Amino acid sequence: DTDEFILPTGANKTRGRFELAFFTIGGCCMTGAAFGAMNGLRLGLKETQNMAWSKPRNVQILNMVTRQGALWANTLGSLALLYSAFGVIIEKTRGAEDDLNTVAAGTMTGMLYKCTGGLRGVARGGLAGLTLTSLYALYNNWEHMKGSLLQQSL
Repeated sequence: DTDEFILPTGANKTRGRFELAFFTIGGCCMTGAAFGAMNGLRLGLKETQNMAWSKPRNVQILNMVTRQGALWANTLGSLALLYSAFGVIIEKTRGAEDDLNTVAAGTMTGMLYKCTGGLRGVARGGLAGLTLTSLYALYNNWEHMKGSLLQQSL
């Protein structure tokens, strides 16, 4: 039951949004690279299925794995960077850390990411960000909500 780390006086025991941003961005890049590599392997095998196993086929598969891995890593990393930046800005502006910041950051990320698609793209991106971050906020607070509902029913 003892603390594992010595914290400066007045320091918070949990990591702030800014500290978590680095983990979020790096984790999304690595996840994107892994999913992209798997997708590239699938696409490479599909596109070269009529070729015999040889060096050219191996090179084409490897190129597809590398290309897709980089594409997915870049996409998810960019989304994580936008989400983290919006989250930190909203937290500093509001002076509070709660689920409203999470949902607002997700919505703004979706809107900015899809802003090249015009108003319809902005609306779709914002709705996607709102939906995903709302589901995350519900999942994150499920035990608390379940406990509150149980207490109200008694």
